[in-house]
Amino acid sequence: MKFLNRQKIEALSCFKSDKYLTTSFFLDTDKSHLSRKEIQVAAKNLLTAGRTRLESLGFDKDKKASLTHDLDKLQEFCAQNSTDNSHGLAVFSCQGESFWEDVHLPHPPRNRILFDHNPYIRPLSQILGRYHRICIFLVGRTSAKWFSLHMGRIAHLETLLCELPSKDKDGDFDGTSVRRIERHVEAHVHEHFKKASQYTFELFKKEKFDWLFLGCEDHFYSDLEQFLHSYLRERLKGRLKAKPSDPEDKILKEALELEDTLSRAAEEEDVRRFVAELEKGGRAASGIKESLRGVNQLEVQSLLVTHNYAAEGKMCPKCRFLYLEEAVCPSCQIATNPVADVVDEAIEATFKQHAEVCHVTPPSKLDHYGKIGAMLRFKI
Repeated sequence: MKFLNRQKIEALSCFKSDKYLTTSFFLDTDKSHLSRKEIQVAAKNLLTAGRTRLESLGFDKDKKASLTHDLDKLQEFCAQNSTDNSHGLAVFSCQGESFWEDVHLPHPPRNRILFDHNPYIRPLSQILGRYHRICIFLVGRTSAKWFSLHMGRIAHLETLLCELPSKDKDGDFDGTSVRRIERHVEAHVHEHFKKASQYTFELFKKEKFDWLFLGCEDHFYSDLEQFLHSYLRERLKGRLKAKPSDPEDKILKEALELEDTLSRAAEEEDVRRFVAELEKGGRAASGIKESLRGVNQLEVQSLLVTHNYAAEGKMCPKCRFLYLEEAVCPSCQIATNPVADVVDEAIEATFKQHAEVCHVTPPSKLDHYGKIGAMLRFKI
């Protein structure tokens, strides 16, 4: 089983079969609120509902056979993976094309099963948008530790120890020797901070993390900050109270709380910038029609979508342009095909264009502008 990342979503968004449909299966497997039996029952009910729906749809023999094979394989897979410890499961199958992808999810999805021409990736992009690649840098006078944090998973990267010179020497009558020893100790600490900061930069070059969380005592902060490379200072997003000696679960809990706070603030800032750009008549488009237009013209820099916003629409089978109501593609002059969720298609197209997708938690100011909007590369 694979873990979720942007490359996985982009690869899924590129899969399409001209002959068969794809089954997209999402299951909440979070054992913090569900028992193993409840998960197994939910999977069974979901697959039963899928078989019932399949029988009611007027697909041709080959499409129906491929989808039936999808459901059979899903049933077998769920039975064999009932002990999985992930919070969610996503599976994409098109057995007519021998296509199968199963993905670990760090956040529980809504249980659902869909048959469509493309894998239904919107829940994946929503989950991905919640998380960043984070480096946790904890440093004290005698040690430093580094952890990576991504999608709720923490991993210890490295530990650095600093041996300080002994201070238990007798000073002379005016304390000169004691002060000299203290300066010697501080010089060691200074060098320790410098070395730890340099190693953090080496980690950044290797790991390419988005954010840096720093844990240190308040009176050390100014000394540490001066040693951080400018690239690291740009990514320094918050301070932790955690120390290098703290247990990993305590570090994880504090870091996740800080990540959630920062993510919500970043989401609000994205909406604020969008509204400001829109209201001054700048490079922004609001509402479903104008947003689809931006996607079609490859002008979208970032697409903002309210969580769970959906709309029926149309797609040109030739140029793949997206529309809300056009029965005939204005570009190709051929009949468009209906799509169950044109918002999801726009998200897929945005990923293929290597642009960003920002999922916005309602209520927000985006609700007043059609629940969807786009920051554009150029004004259209």
